[in-house]
Formats: sequence, C-alpha cells, structure tokens
Amino acid sequence: MNETDESHLRRAIALAQHARDLGEQPFGSLLVGPDGAVLREDRNTVLSDRDVTAHPELKLARWAARELDAEAARGTTLYTSCQPCAMCSNVIARAGLGRVVFALSSEQLSALKPAGAVAPDASEAIYDGPGLHDEARTPVAGYYD
Repeated sequence: MNETDESHLRRAIALAQHARDLGEQPFGSLLVGPDGAVLREDRNTVLSDRDVTAHPELKLARWAARELDAEAARGTTLYTSCQPCAMCSNVIARAGLGRVVFALSSEQLSALKPAGAVAPDASEAIYDGPGLHDEARTPVAGYYD
C-alpha cells in the first residue's frame, strides 16, 4: 500500500462518515481508474433506499459493469472503508474490477459491534435443494459453451 492508496482510503472513510452523518450505515467507496482519476464514488444508502443491496461497493461495481469495457474494468481499483461482504465481492468479481483496497477487515468490523449483534451475513433462512435437476439443467445446458 502506498500514499495514493492511503489518500483514496481516507476519502472512502470520509464517505462512510458522511453516510453515518446522514443516518445511514457507515460505509463508503470510490472507484479509481488506471490513470488515478476518481471515476465515481458512493456511500451506503440501505436505510434511505429501503434496499438491503444498496452497499456502495455493489453500486460502484454495477456502474462499472454498465459503463466500462472489460479491459478498463480490469484497470480499476475500488477503495472501500470496510472489506466487501460476500454479496459485494461476488458482484465485484462479475464486474471484472482489477483491485480492491479496504480499510477495516471483516474481523475488525465485527470487533466494533456490541456483543450479540447479528452479523450482516447471518441468516436464519432454510435452504432446500438441489431438486428437479434434469428439468433445471435444460435451460442452462450448453449456455457456457
């Protein structure tokens, strides 16, 4: 990590503070191009948007997938105030972003939460499956060839 990385991380942290000041969950991110220019920045809007997916990392990765070609996306760096969750990590990978630099790790974030706080990835949902394999494979078979 170099001084440029630290400068961009400080901006991500400032975006997180801005989110908190607005009553949102305290997370912020920015996407930087290969030339060092900030392409876009965002903050968490889960509460105001009433959208559990409105994480800044996800919003920036979706933007990159729409607006950048694959080569340009590979040249980007996503700076974020906390390590991306599993949902965001998957979208970052699918968008083809080249690098992610984060301030707090997931473990460090968890340590800041009060005892007994539910982790964002904790789920009480029951998953059943797989089922109807032969039927379900029909629309998918051959798609990735």
